[in-house]
Amino acid sequence: MTGSDAPSSFRLAYVPGVTPGKWVRIWNERLPDLPLHLRTVPSAEAADLLRRGEADAGFLRLPADRAELSVIPLYTETTVVVVPKDHAVAAVDEVAPEDLADEIVLHPLDDVLPWERPPGRPARERPATTADAVELVAAGVGLLVVPQSLARLHHRRDLTYRPMPGAAESRVGLAWPEERTTDQVEDFIGIVRGRTVNSSRGRPTPPQPKAKPKPKPKRADSGGAGRAGTAGRNARRGGGPKGDRRGKPRRRSR
Repeated sequence: MTGSDAPSSFRLAYVPGVTPGKWVRIWNERLPDLPLHLRTVPSAEAADLLRRGEADAGFLRLPADRAELSVIPLYTETTVVVVPKDHAVAAVDEVAPEDLADEIVLHPLDDVLPWERPPGRPARERPATTADAVELVAAGVGLLVVPQSLARLHHRRDLTYRPMPGAAESRVGLAWPEERTTDQVEDFIGIVRGRTVNSSRGRPTPPQPKAKPKPKPKRADSGGAGRAGTAGRNARRGGGPKGDRRGKPRRRSR
């Protein structure tokens, strides 16, 4: 993609609770000339936003309507129950769904957990949002079961939460329009999956020019240099050429 077709930025959507900061930092390090713009979108609207082309890619919660989308499941979140700090549940390490049978459990309209049957007793009215449900928990109206990231997002000092093994779970995935798998989408997929910049699916670094080989040193002449070296060794041993023998003359025999 070159010229006028080249994108001026990369648009990334994400649902509440997802924290894309690590991946954004790596993107900015690898692609500093292509700004990444973030957009928070309600969980129920994330898939439609991608289908409309209002973002290049996005983090959404699964299950979701995958029509016209490519999706890579990433991780499954821990499910927790949010309670007042003085509630009996706060005294234990974890809670099973059946432990809430006698409790009023709030079920907001934007609930992201795929329940077959929510635990506890339902409230008379369903709160409009998870944020509204958290306020009702603080008021002592009931309890709330959510993914841990949402419990952290709506943290209050007067509330706490405990893990709930065996409850419905929310998975987080990376999605993008299947007909718009651009180079930039591939780059972001590589970052999320932990690929290095030089991996086979990542954007390779430009080839570097090969260094010219150093010329080999010339070998010494086998004639003169060799004889000079031999003469030098003979001189050090006190010898010399045959015609120049020095020392005591031999006595002639009579």
